[in-house]
Amino acid sequence: MRNLIRKLQTYWLADASFVTLLIMLLAAVFVLPIIMEISGRGVLLFNILLLSVFFSGIFSTRHVGLISVSAILFSIHLALRIIRFGDNPYSFYVLENVIAIANALVFLFINLQLLFRDQSVNTYRIIGAVNVYLLLALIGALTLEVIHAATGASIGGNVVLKGVDGDYVHFIYFSLTSLTTVGFGDIYAVNAPAKMLATFLSALGILFPAIVIARLVGLAASRS
Repeated sequence: MRNLIRKLQTYWLADASFVTLLIMLLAAVFVLPIIMEISGRGVLLFNILLLSVFFSGIFSTRHVGLISVSAILFSIHLALRIIRFGDNPYSFYVLENVIAIANALVFLFINLQLLFRDQSVNTYRIIGAVNVYLLLALIGALTLEVIHAATGASIGGNVVLKGVDGDYVHFIYFSLTSLTTVGFGDIYAVNAPAKMLATFLSALGILFPAIVIARLVGLAASRS
């Protein structure tokens, strides 16, 4: 068991793991929303993939505190998902998504540490920067889910929200368009929390290249 844990940690601490994470995040952000739109199995696949992403965070750091926090959040998240999808009347949907956001934030911090460790810049680190960007979009979508579940409203326009996992299709679309552009106008924020989130995502979308990419370019220039 220890050998397996060491192998997993060795892999997820290596730069090559950025490619695996990129594939997982591309699937979560771009592919699974399409599957969720056309098939009920997409929801199950999304939950499995999301948990897999967070599970990898446990092995992506050597910091004992971060390992402990990641493991605890993952365990709580997994337990809440099992409760909701199990054969029982209980569900903690808002808490479940709050834990998912916390887990994603910890995972984001871990990936930023991996991105800038040892002041190295290579192709894998560029991929790592893309991963951080996609994680921001994912966090935005999860936050919209919490806003909608807590207030009963979040986004409006050419969209019908049902208060279920399938709404992720619309939330990730709005989150990503807010992060990369000012939106296309077909979907828009309808209450103050959603409006502030959209504004925050837009600001992050502008600041990300100015801070993260510029930092990588600066490291590459200093090493050359």
